[in-house]
Amino acid sequence: MTGSLVIAGLGPGDDALVTPEVTAALARATDIVGYIPYVARIPERPGLTLHPSDNRVELDRSRHALEMASAGQHVVVVSSGDPGVFAMASAVFEAIEAGPKEWRSLDIRVLPGITAMLAAAARAGAPLGHDFCAINLSNNLKPWALIEQRLRLAVQADFAMAFYNPRSKSRPEGFVRTLEVLKQACGDNRPVIFARNVARPDEQIRVVPLQDTHADMADMRTMVIVGSSQTRIIDTGNAPIVYTPRSAS
Repeated sequence: MTGSLVIAGLGPGDDALVTPEVTAALARATDIVGYIPYVARIPERPGLTLHPSDNRVELDRSRHALEMASAGQHVVVVSSGDPGVFAMASAVFEAIEAGPKEWRSLDIRVLPGITAMLAAAARAGAPLGHDFCAINLSNNLKPWALIEQRLRLAVQADFAMAFYNPRSKSRPEGFVRTLEVLKQACGDNRPVIFARNVARPDEQIRVVPLQDTHADMADMRTMVIVGSSQTRIIDTGNAPIVYTPRSAS
């Protein structure tokens, strides 16, 4: 019996933003593996077993999925957004590299999804219209000194920046320091987009000048996008359009 493993992105929250390719993989699956709130998005049906697990057990979750696929199951590991952007794809491949050699011969596919960064950018306009970078502000798997170095270098390179995991209850000071670094390093008052629960019914989009930002504007459900020095705002009389021109001097 030949099993398979799919690592799939469920998009930012709206079911309409799940790709047809991912929908087909979910329909074929015998087992769904993932973080509790992401697995909760999958409807129960006969022949499907759901395996929700807590946060910060990514490698255990990956090994479990690989073991089931090796036993002949058709397993889908789900992430929100895109599985290759600060999500489960890397964890699965870490487990494969360190695990039994037979795992390397499994039928494994990564199916992309719409990540929160892109959904938030689309809601605001086109703030990522020129060069940009994405930074995970969590220091669970890397030291804060490295995050701060990358922030300063991104400002120096004049990238627009998209921040994942900006502020949690266990590490509220990280985003405080992030804003301090940006306000010190940027020589302008560029726009900052706070997109909370993007693509969900309670979505909130705010555009705030950098110097007016404060840490409690973000939490773990917020995608933060900071414009470059070239980023512009078009006043429409309603929600502003934020975009970064395609060219730079």
